[in-house]
Amino acid sequence: MNIPVKALCVATCMTLSGIALGAQTLTIATVNNSDMIRMQKLAKTFESEHPDIKLNWVVLEENVLRQRLTTDIATQGGQFDVLTIGMYEAALWGAKGWLEPMTDLPATYAIEDVFPSVRDGLSVNGTLYALPFYAESSMTYYRTDLFKEAGLTMPEHPTWEQIAGFAKQLNKPDKEQYGICLRGKAGWGENMALIGTVANAYGARWFDEKWQPEFTGPEWKNALNFYVNTMKESGPPGATSNGFNENLALFNSGKCAIWVDASVAGSFVTDKTQSKVADHVGFTFAPHQVTDKGSAWLYSWALAIPTSSKAKDAAKTFSTWATSKEYGALVAEKDGIANVPPGTRNSTYTDAYLQAAPFAKVTLESLKAANPKDPTLKPVPYVGIQLVTIPEFQAIGTQVGKLFSAALIGQTTVDQALAAAQQSTEREMKRAGYPK
Repeated sequence: MNIPVKALCVATCMTLSGIALGAQTLTIATVNNSDMIRMQKLAKTFESEHPDIKLNWVVLEENVLRQRLTTDIATQGGQFDVLTIGMYEAALWGAKGWLEPMTDLPATYAIEDVFPSVRDGLSVNGTLYALPFYAESSMTYYRTDLFKEAGLTMPEHPTWEQIAGFAKQLNKPDKEQYGICLRGKAGWGENMALIGTVANAYGARWFDEKWQPEFTGPEWKNALNFYVNTMKESGPPGATSNGFNENLALFNSGKCAIWVDASVAGSFVTDKTQSKVADHVGFTFAPHQVTDKGSAWLYSWALAIPTSSKAKDAAKTFSTWATSKEYGALVAEKDGIANVPPGTRNSTYTDAYLQAAPFAKVTLESLKAANPKDPTLKPVPYVGIQLVTIPEFQAIGTQVGKLFSAALIGQTTVDQALAAAQQSTEREMKRAGYPK
């Protein structure tokens, strides 16, 4: 059989360049957090081991990622083969049949090694719909050197009022040293993740047992007044632009005395290649106030496969690899054991890891204490600590986040923001037919 010279050249060139003929391309949508950027870098190992699979990355800011994925999956657009989603989407989209079940995993994956609370959060009626890349609670980061200089001692379980007092004493804006950095960027998964846990700590809840919002009650008023006043008194300028990544950069550059945020930041604030204060960071539990319930969140960034994907088998192969114990070992080998994706596997928390990662003990205890099924001081009809697992929450939480962000910069008062949140949430819930 005669093979045209041009075709032979194309085949040879593709083989020599390391691209297998007929290779499938996976389009992976992920968030621009450091752990995911590391995954993208280390995935070259996966591609070398699987020459029949090519990876195409779409890396987006958190709010943008959620918008893009929600639109694509709701319309069955099929733009992506692997989605980076959280517990909120896994529960709702899995129930709607929009995600492939993560069943028949290889025995080497050791699914029983994954913490039950994380598995449950990514499952519907016992069926897993996403594989956890990492899981997190929230914790308090603080500058041990600044506390020592000021003669301050951080309690193991601080209250929000204590945190505000420390922040006020350590706030020195003339030196670009701010007492506290908290999320201000509007979004249900941005400022509302943090403010939601502040509200829980003050005894608030999103809805009462009859699905009536409670923003005009004293608990929400106390919580939002505390948040706004503390940030105005001791926070950095431009806080409404700051989410997780922006506050991480501020803390690592030495501009924040205290930061309360996701426990996953532990390995970043102690990494001397990116943190100027790596030798002076203390770790303790997220603040409580009138209650411990819901004062620390529970979340997981996980990999899921939409039913609209045309490369489901390849997508499952990659998702399994990126969330496996073997991937954790690769991270430990390349970047150090403290950088292994945290919060998902019992086997991660070895003596070696606990010794290398000074934040690990607080992370582990916080994850074990978090209970999305009993998240608030008073009973609630919903599941979720810093979120409410109903389809309407994405729109409600984002709108409320915008209103609270406006209060933070003085465009509206706290009372006006709460009244507007009550009105808009009541309208949305009535439209959706609650109580159901």
